[in-house]
Amino acid sequence: MAEAAIMTSENLWQEIRAEAQRAAAADPVFGRALVGLILAHDDFTAALADLIGRRLGGRAIERERFATFSRDAFRRHPDLIEAAGRDLQAIVRSDPAIAGLLPPLLHFKGYVALQAWRVSNWLWHHDHRDAALLFQNEASNVLQVSIHPTASVGSSVYLDHATGIVIGANVVIGDGTTILQNVSIGRNGELPTRSPRISRGVFIGSGATILGDVRIGDFAKIGAGTVVTSDVPGGCTAIGNPARLTNCPEPASAA
Repeated sequence: MAEAAIMTSENLWQEIRAEAQRAAAADPVFGRALVGLILAHDDFTAALADLIGRRLGGRAIERERFATFSRDAFRRHPDLIEAAGRDLQAIVRSDPAIAGLLPPLLHFKGYVALQAWRVSNWLWHHDHRDAALLFQNEASNVLQVSIHPTASVGSSVYLDHATGIVIGANVVIGDGTTILQNVSIGRNGELPTRSPRISRGVFIGSGATILGDVRIGDFAKIGAGTVVTSDVPGGCTAIGNPARLTNCPEPASAA
Protein backbone atom coordinates (compact mmCIF):
# COMPACT_ATOMS: atom_id res chain seq x y z
CA MET A 1 0.00 0.00 0.00
CA ALA A 2 1.99 3.00 -1.21
CA GLU A 3 1.88 6.25 0.69
CA ALA A 4 0.14 7.94 -2.24
CA ALA A 5 -2.60 5.28 -2.09
CA ILE A 6 -3.63 5.89 1.52
CA MET A 7 -7.39 5.41 1.77
CA THR A 8 -9.89 7.77 3.35
CA SER A 9 -11.77 6.43 6.36
CA GLU A 10 -14.82 5.70 4.18
CA ASN A 11 -12.87 3.68 1.63
CA LEU A 12 -10.97 2.00 4.45
CA TRP A 13 -14.24 0.99 6.08
CA GLN A 14 -15.55 -0.54 2.88
CA GLU A 15 -12.37 -2.60 2.56
CA ILE A 16 -12.60 -3.71 6.21
CA ARG A 17 -16.23 -4.77 5.70
CA ALA A 18 -15.31 -6.68 2.56
CA GLU A 19 -12.54 -8.51 4.43
CA ALA A 20 -14.96 -9.30 7.27
CA GLN A 21 -17.55 -10.68 4.86
CA ARG A 22 -14.96 -12.93 3.22
CA ALA A 23 -13.69 -14.11 6.60
CA ALA A 24 -17.24 -14.81 7.81
CA ALA A 25 -17.99 -16.86 4.70
CA ALA A 26 -14.79 -18.87 5.15
CA ASP A 27 -15.30 -19.51 8.89
CA PRO A 28 -18.94 -19.33 10.07
CA VAL A 29 -17.93 -19.67 13.77
CA PHE A 30 -15.60 -16.67 13.57
CA GLY A 31 -18.20 -15.01 11.38
CA ARG A 32 -20.66 -14.82 14.27
CA ALA A 33 -18.15 -12.73 16.20
CA LEU A 34 -17.53 -10.52 13.17
CA VAL A 35 -21.20 -9.55 13.02
CA GLY A 36 -20.95 -7.74 16.35
CA LEU A 37 -17.41 -6.48 15.86
CA ILE A 38 -17.66 -5.19 12.29
CA LEU A 39 -20.75 -5.99 10.23
CA ALA A 40 -23.32 -4.56 12.67
CA HIS A 41 -21.71 -1.10 12.52
CA ASP A 42 -22.46 1.65 10.01
CA ASP A 43 -18.99 3.17 9.81
CA PHE A 44 -15.40 3.01 11.00
CA THR A 45 -16.13 5.47 13.81
CA ALA A 46 -18.76 3.22 15.39
CA ALA A 47 -16.70 0.05 14.97
CA LEU A 48 -13.52 1.56 16.42
CA ALA A 49 -15.33 3.16 19.37
CA ASP A 50 -16.97 -0.17 20.14
CA LEU A 51 -13.62 -1.97 19.88
CA ILE A 52 -12.00 0.45 22.34
CA GLY A 53 -14.90 -0.08 24.73
CA ARG A 54 -14.60 -3.85 24.48
CA ARG A 55 -10.84 -3.84 25.09
CA LEU A 56 -10.75 -1.32 27.96
CA GLY A 57 -13.97 -2.08 29.80
CA GLY A 58 -14.27 -5.09 32.07
CA ARG A 59 -18.03 -4.83 32.66
CA ALA A 60 -20.85 -3.84 30.31
CA ILE A 61 -21.29 -0.41 31.92
CA GLU A 62 -17.55 0.28 31.61
CA ARG A 63 -17.44 -0.89 27.99
CA GLU A 64 -20.29 1.47 27.15
CA ARG A 65 -18.62 4.38 28.97
CA PHE A 66 -15.35 3.98 27.04
CA ALA A 67 -17.20 3.49 23.75
CA THR A 68 -19.36 6.58 24.33
CA PHE A 69 -16.36 8.80 25.11
CA SER A 70 -14.64 7.45 21.99
CA ARG A 71 -17.61 7.98 19.67
CA ASP A 72 -18.01 11.52 20.95
CA ALA A 73 -14.33 12.34 20.37
CA PHE A 74 -14.28 10.80 16.88
CA ARG A 75 -17.45 12.56 15.76
CA ARG A 76 -16.45 15.93 17.17
CA HIS A 77 -12.96 15.71 15.68
CA PRO A 78 -13.00 13.60 12.48
CA ASP A 79 -9.23 14.03 12.06
CA LEU A 80 -8.89 11.42 14.83
CA ILE A 81 -10.57 8.82 12.63
CA GLU A 82 -8.44 9.77 9.62
CA ALA A 83 -5.32 9.36 11.79
CA ALA A 84 -6.63 6.00 13.01
CA GLY A 85 -7.02 4.91 9.40
CA ARG A 86 -3.47 5.94 8.56
CA ASP A 87 -2.18 4.07 11.62
CA LEU A 88 -3.94 0.91 10.48
CA GLN A 89 -2.60 1.16 6.95
CA ALA A 90 0.91 1.79 8.31
CA ILE A 91 0.80 -1.62 10.00
CA VAL A 92 -0.01 -3.32 6.71
CA ARG A 93 2.79 -1.44 4.95
CA SER A 94 5.35 -2.11 7.69
CA ASP A 95 4.63 -5.71 8.69
CA PRO A 96 5.20 -8.36 6.01
CA ALA A 97 3.28 -10.89 8.13
CA ILE A 98 0.05 -8.92 7.70
CA ALA A 99 -1.98 -9.36 4.53
CA GLY A 100 -5.07 -7.29 5.35
CA LEU A 101 -6.63 -4.60 7.51
CA LEU A 102 -8.91 -6.81 9.62
CA PRO A 103 -6.29 -8.76 11.66
CA PRO A 104 -4.44 -5.71 13.08
CA LEU A 105 -7.72 -3.91 13.73
CA LEU A 106 -9.12 -6.79 15.78
CA HIS A 107 -6.03 -8.35 17.29
CA PHE A 108 -3.14 -5.85 17.63
CA LYS A 109 -3.31 -4.32 21.10
CA GLY A 110 -0.79 -1.63 20.17
CA TYR A 111 -3.23 -0.34 17.57
CA VAL A 112 -6.12 -0.18 20.04
CA ALA A 113 -3.91 1.41 22.70
CA LEU A 114 -2.85 4.15 20.28
CA GLN A 115 -6.45 4.94 19.35
CA ALA A 116 -7.42 4.99 23.03
CA TRP A 117 -4.59 7.52 23.51
CA ARG A 118 -6.02 9.65 20.68
CA VAL A 119 -9.31 9.79 22.61
CA SER A 120 -7.52 10.57 25.89
CA ASN A 121 -5.56 13.39 24.25
CA TRP A 122 -8.80 14.90 22.90
CA LEU A 123 -10.43 14.59 26.33
CA TRP A 124 -7.45 16.25 28.04
CA HIS A 125 -7.60 19.25 25.73
CA HIS A 126 -11.37 19.57 26.17
CA ASP A 127 -11.29 19.79 29.99
CA HIS A 128 -12.13 16.14 30.70
CA ARG A 129 -8.85 15.38 32.41
CA ASP A 130 -10.14 12.75 34.82
CA ALA A 131 -11.63 10.82 31.90
CA ALA A 132 -8.39 11.23 29.95
CA LEU A 133 -6.37 9.75 32.81
CA LEU A 134 -8.91 6.93 33.13
CA PHE A 135 -8.24 5.99 29.50
CA GLN A 136 -4.48 6.06 30.15
CA ASN A 137 -4.82 3.96 33.29
CA GLU A 138 -7.00 1.29 31.72
CA ALA A 139 -4.85 1.05 28.58
CA SER A 140 -1.86 0.57 30.88
CA ASN A 141 -3.63 -2.06 33.00
CA VAL A 142 -5.26 -4.03 30.20
CA LEU A 143 -3.00 -3.49 27.18
CA GLN A 144 0.35 -2.78 28.92
CA VAL A 145 0.76 0.47 26.99
CA SER A 146 0.91 3.78 28.88
CA ILE A 147 0.84 7.02 26.87
CA HIS A 148 0.27 10.22 28.81
CA PRO A 149 -2.64 12.32 27.48
CA THR A 150 -0.36 15.34 27.04
CA ALA A 151 1.99 13.54 24.67
CA SER A 152 1.82 14.39 20.96
CA VAL A 153 1.72 11.50 18.50
CA GLY A 154 1.58 11.85 14.72
CA SER A 155 -0.13 9.51 12.29
CA SER A 156 1.00 6.33 10.51
CA VAL A 157 2.53 5.27 13.83
CA TYR A 158 3.01 1.56 14.58
CA LEU A 159 3.33 0.18 18.12
CA ASP A 160 4.65 -3.27 17.25
CA HIS A 161 3.99 -6.00 19.88
CA ALA A 162 3.49 -3.03 22.24
CA THR A 163 3.82 -4.70 25.65
CA GLY A 164 5.66 -2.45 28.09
CA ILE A 165 5.64 0.78 26.04
CA VAL A 166 5.71 3.92 28.22
CA ILE A 167 5.50 7.39 26.65
CA GLY A 168 5.57 10.21 29.17
CA ALA A 169 4.05 13.66 29.44
CA ASN A 170 4.80 16.13 26.62
CA VAL A 171 6.80 13.65 24.55
CA VAL A 172 6.50 14.33 20.80
CA ILE A 173 6.32 11.39 18.37
CA GLY A 174 6.47 12.19 14.66
CA ASP A 175 4.59 10.68 11.73
CA GLY A 176 5.61 7.25 10.51
CA THR A 177 7.42 6.20 13.68
CA THR A 178 7.66 2.50 14.65
CA ILE A 179 8.08 1.61 18.33
CA LEU A 180 8.69 -1.95 19.53
CA GLN A 181 7.97 -3.51 22.92
CA ASN A 182 9.40 -2.41 26.28
CA VAL A 183 10.37 1.07 25.09
CA SER A 184 10.41 3.99 27.57
CA ILE A 185 10.40 7.61 26.37
CA GLY A 186 10.18 10.42 28.90
CA ARG A 187 11.78 13.07 31.04
CA ASN A 188 14.84 12.56 33.22
CA GLY A 189 15.24 13.82 36.76
CA GLU A 190 17.15 16.99 35.90
CA LEU A 191 15.79 20.53 35.88
CA PRO A 192 14.45 22.10 33.80
CA THR A 193 12.57 19.02 32.71
CA ARG A 194 12.05 18.61 28.97
CA SER A 195 10.67 15.62 27.11
CA PRO A 196 12.14 13.91 24.03
CA ARG A 197 11.10 14.95 20.53
CA ILE A 198 11.01 12.07 18.04
CA SER A 199 10.95 13.18 14.40
CA ARG A 200 9.45 11.51 11.31
CA GLY A 201 10.04 7.93 10.30
CA VAL A 202 12.10 6.93 13.34
CA PHE A 203 12.49 3.25 14.26
CA ILE A 204 12.87 2.48 17.98
CA GLY A 205 13.96 -1.07 18.80
CA SER A 206 12.76 -3.23 21.70
CA GLY A 207 13.91 -2.26 25.18
CA ALA A 208 15.26 1.15 24.15
CA THR A 209 15.14 4.08 26.59
CA ILE A 210 15.07 7.73 25.47
CA LEU A 211 15.27 10.29 28.26
CA GLY A 212 15.41 14.04 28.69
CA ASP A 213 15.76 17.08 26.49
CA VAL A 214 16.80 15.24 23.32
CA ARG A 215 15.81 15.25 19.68
CA ILE A 216 15.84 12.18 17.46
CA GLY A 217 16.16 13.29 13.82
CA ASP A 218 14.16 12.13 10.81
CA PHE A 219 14.56 8.44 9.89
CA ALA A 220 17.02 7.71 12.67
CA LYS A 221 17.17 4.20 14.12
CA ILE A 222 17.49 3.38 17.82
CA GLY A 223 18.82 -0.14 18.40
CA ALA A 224 17.38 -2.67 20.82
CA GLY A 225 18.35 -1.95 24.43
CA THR A 226 19.94 1.42 23.58
CA VAL A 227 19.90 4.20 26.18
CA VAL A 228 19.67 7.65 24.56
CA THR A 229 20.30 10.80 26.62
CA SER A 230 21.62 13.10 23.87
CA ASP A 231 20.53 14.07 20.36
CA VAL A 232 20.61 11.57 17.50
CA PRO A 233 20.99 13.25 14.07
CA GLY A 234 18.65 12.35 11.26
CA GLY A 235 19.50 9.14 9.41
CA CYS A 236 21.92 7.89 12.09
CA THR A 237 21.70 4.64 14.03
CA ALA A 238 22.21 4.75 17.81
CA ILE A 239 23.31 1.60 19.64
CA GLY A 240 24.52 0.67 23.09
CA ASN A 241 24.45 2.05 26.63
CA PRO A 242 25.34 4.86 26.55
CA ALA A 243 24.29 5.33 22.95
CA ARG A 244 26.94 5.73 20.28
CA LEU A 245 26.25 6.74 16.70
CA THR A 246 26.90 4.66 13.61
CA ASN A 247 25.83 4.55 9.94
CA CYS A 248 25.31 8.30 9.82
CA PRO A 249 24.75 9.78 6.34
CA GLU A 250 27.80 11.31 4.71
CA PRO A 251 27.67 15.11 4.92
CA ALA A 252 26.83 16.80 1.65
CA SER A 253 29.92 18.08 -0.11
CA ALA A 254 30.24 21.82 -0.55
CA ALA A 255 29.24 23.19 -3.93
